[in-house]
Amino acid sequence: MTTATPPPSTRPTVLIVEDDAHLRIGLRDNLQDEGYAVSEAPSARDAEPLLREREFDLLILDVMLPGEDGYSFCRRLRSQGVKSMVLMLTARSLEDDILRGFEAGAQDYLTKPYRLRELLARVRALVRRAGTPPPQVMTFSGFTLDLGRRAVTRPDGTDVELTRTEFDLLAFLLRHKDRALPRGEILDAVWGRDVVVDPRTVDNFVSSLKKKLGWTSASGFSIHTIRGVGYRLEVLSSP
Repeated sequence: MTTATPPPSTRPTVLIVEDDAHLRIGLRDNLQDEGYAVSEAPSARDAEPLLREREFDLLILDVMLPGEDGYSFCRRLRSQGVKSMVLMLTARSLEDDILRGFEAGAQDYLTKPYRLRELLARVRALVRRAGTPPPQVMTFSGFTLDLGRRAVTRPDGTDVELTRTEFDLLAFLLRHKDRALPRGEILDAVWGRDVVVDPRTVDNFVSSLKKKLGWTSASGFSIHTIRGVGYRLEVLSSP
């Protein structure tokens, strides 16, 4: 079984080859939230038709695949002239295993379990090396959030003055819109795992963010409080 999302030419393309459906779908959803056009396959055999259709900016390959393993598949793709960047994911962490991945033609190698933020940072770096800039702009309800400039613009073209943390919070909520996000997850992503912050700090920043965005019940978006959990951002109207 394979699934593909036909991407606009301006969106970096990623192909995930991972036989664990839970890991594959979770990774797909997170990459799509980041703005990537993602295709997926559970094996090398299932990935081949997708690779014949287009050349991806990045391949994320699990090493322990059914049938042909990730090392062999990567080596074969290189012999066929496939130029995509390759990030290998595996539970194997021995130096010989890592070297084997690089010798097969991979550009990067990440061992499981991995931190999502680290994986996304590696994906951005590899996509940049592939020559396709990572997604930089997100839009919602007439607002524009420019990650490169770290600027937010209102529908009338004026800038919204946000602090660094408020900007990072808004970007995180947008990347994961329509999901109920626990306060702890928000704190880890925005403030960092090593920073000790009262979970209720998130409430204060969400309140400040809504005021600065001029939120009212008529706005085309809403940041809902999920009692006992955290927050969920919903976009109610198109950009």
